Amino acid sequence: MTVIEAVGLGKSFGAKRAVDDLSFRVRPGKVTGLLGPNGSGKSTTIRLMLGLTRGSGTTTFDGRRYQEIDRPARSVGVMLDARAFHPTRTVRDHLSMVAAGIGVPPARVTEVLELVGLAAEARSMPKRFSLGMNQRLGIATALLGEPETLILDEPANGLDPQGIRWLRLFLRRYAAAGRTVLVSSHLLAEMEQTADELLVIARGRLVRSSSVQEFIGTSNLTVVHVRAKEPDRLATLLRGAGATVKSEPEDLLVVQGMGQRDIGDLAFRESIAVYEIVTRTATLEEAFLAASDGLTDYDARPVDANGARR
Repeated sequence: MTVIEAVGLGKSFGAKRAVDDLSFRVRPGKVTGLLGPNGSGKSTTIRLMLGLTRGSGTTTFDGRRYQEIDRPARSVGVMLDARAFHPTRTVRDHLSMVAAGIGVPPARVTEVLELVGLAAEARSMPKRFSLGMNQRLGIATALLGEPETLILDEPANGLDPQGIRWLRLFLRRYAAAGRTVLVSSHLLAEMEQTADELLVIARGRLVRSSSVQEFIGTSNLTVVHVRAKEPDRLATLLRGAGATVKSEPEDLLVVQGMGQRDIGDLAFRESIAVYEIVTRTATLEEAFLAASDGLTDYDARPVDANGARR
C-alpha cells in the first residue's frame, strides 16, 4: 500500500505562481479527488509530483521519488493526456509497445482492453476515436503495469453516462483493494459519488484537505426547511433562540444554525403545529463554490439583457 507525500510543491510561469507551497498526503484504500477552478494548478501539481515539470518541493511514493522507483510504470499508473498515442498505430499495437517498454507480458494487453471496454476496437486506430474512447485508452495504458498507485487527470472528460458510471465503480473497487487513487476532475456531482477524500486547491494553494462529508458538512450551507401553522411566530421564536431564519413563499422557513430536533422541540413547547421539517445538506458543488469564491482567475459574472455585467 502506497502513501503519497507531497511537501512544498511550487512552480511559477513568469510572474504567475501556478503552484504555491503545496503540501498534502494521499492515503491508500481511498479515492482522493483533486479539485480546483480552471487555472488552479491541478495539472501542474500532478506534473510536479512526477518530476515532469521543474519546480520546488518533493513528492514521495512510500518514501521514494518517482524517478527513484525501479520500473515506475509498474508502481504508479498515470494518465495526463488521453491522446498520447501514435496516430497510425492500432489500439493493440499502442498498448503492446507500452507493455514491452515497461516489461509486462502481452497477455496483459488483452486484459486491460477488456477491462476498459475496448476489446472490440483492438484493431482500430485511435485517431478516429471520440474523446471518451480516447479516455478509455488512456486509462488502459495507465493500468498496464497493474500499479499500486493510480493518478488520473480528468479521466471522465468525454465519457457518456454509462462510461462515467463504469469509471466510478472501477475507481472505488481499485481503491477498496488497498491501492492509492488520485483523480483530478471538474465534474463535482460525479466526484461527490466517487471520492472519499478531497484536496481542494485554488490559485495553486491548498484550500482544504478533508473527507467529502466533512468538507460539505463544514460549509455552513446545511439548512432546515420548516412548514408550520404559524410561520411568523415560529420564525420570531427561532430567531430569539439564535437561529438565522429566512421566510420563503408558501409558509416555508429556511433555518440555519439550529438542528431539526431542536426546531421540533421548540415548536412542540410553543404548541405550534409543524407540517414539514426536512434537513437539506449542501451538495459538493455548493460547498466547493462557497470555498473557492473569489479565488478563481476566470470568474464570469452574470450579464443583463444588454450584455453588461451585473
